[in-house]
This record gives sequence, structure tokens and C-alpha cells, in this order.
Amino acid sequence: MLRIKFVRSFHFHQQRGITLIESLVAIVIAALGILGIVGVQMRTLADTQTTVRRAQAIRLIEDLGERMRASPNALLNLGNYESGFGEKAGDLSASDCGKSACVPAEQAGYDLKQWKTTVEQALPGGQASLFLTPGETVDANRRQLGVIIAWRENERDGTKNDAIDATKVRAADDTFSAGTDDANACPAEKTCHLQYIPVAARCAPYADGSGTMTLYCS
Repeated sequence: MLRIKFVRSFHFHQQRGITLIESLVAIVIAALGILGIVGVQMRTLADTQTTVRRAQAIRLIEDLGERMRASPNALLNLGNYESGFGEKAGDLSASDCGKSACVPAEQAGYDLKQWKTTVEQALPGGQASLFLTPGETVDANRRQLGVIIAWRENERDGTKNDAIDATKVRAADDTFSAGTDDANACPAEKTCHLQYIPVAARCAPYADGSGTMTLYCS
């Protein structure tokens, strides 16, 4: 009797470990993509914080400008507003002009102390330097006050040679004066905003009895 035997042959392809490697590659690619997205988000957040703090600095300088405009003799007392970075609000002595009348020099000291307190509270590591414009050397011709507000962001270093510092200033006649004014430069490891406050004279008419009006300015 003829017997037919069927023999089945099975061939197994050995693919051990390939699926695991493909999974690891996919995980690495996904991780790199996520890290890239996180990096963009962090950079955007840092830029947003810088913009917000710079806007706060601008508003603080505008506040100081309003205080000076409210003072009738701010132009004649610009020197009383001078104050460096190292001078904190707590270091300033000033009369309390909110409770009693003050002379213009005392009013300037009071406004400066109040304003520097606000700067220190509004910005992280907030500091401010107020200085007379180097390009205006004659007291009678001074028409502006330089203000630099600094705050901590740990992104800047060695900024004394930057164009944003006070080494290049605009005088009242629209000319520039260049120098090495390191005292008014942005402190190391700080971000700064520099702005000049124009201070206008305040004039009032006075009748001398002859029918002629004369303007007296201060």
C-alpha cells in the first residue's frame, strides 16, 4: 500500500529586537520634539516678562515726570533729583510733604524717596539712577533729567559699552555728546531702560500796574 507523507516546512524569520529599536527611535524623536516646543515656550515666556517689566519701567518714569510737572519749581531744583543706583529709598532722608508744606527742594527729596520706593517694590531687584544730562553743562540751560531703571533678569552682563547707556547723550540743542559715563551705565547682570524727562519752565503773567503784562518763569 502506497503511503503519501506530507511534510510541512516552517521558516521563521528571526526579527528579534527590531521592534524594540523602532520604538526607542520613535520615543527619542518625540522627546526631541517636546523639548523643542518647551524651549520655544520658555523663550516666549522670558520675552513676555521682559516686555512687561520694560512697560512697568516706562510707566514709572512717566510717574516721575508727572510728579516733576506738578512741582512748580522742579526746573530750578533738578540737582535735588540726582541719585545714583547705590542710593536706596531707605537711605534717603526727606520731609513728609504729605502732612506739611515743603519748600521746592524738600518737595524734590520727598518725591524722589516715594518714587524710588515704588521702583524697588514694582520690579525684581529694582534700582534707579537719576542724573543731570552731561551735554547740558550750564545750569540755566538744563531742560531734562536722565533716568535709568534697572531690574534683575540675569541675561545681561557688561553692558557699560552698550549704546543704550548714558555714554552718549542728546543735549537740548539736539547735538550728541559722547563720553565714558560709567557712573550712569547699566549695572552688570541687569536689564535697563534709559529715558530722558523733559522739564519745562512754568510761567505766570504779572501786571506791573502800567497795563503791561510780564511773564515770570521758574
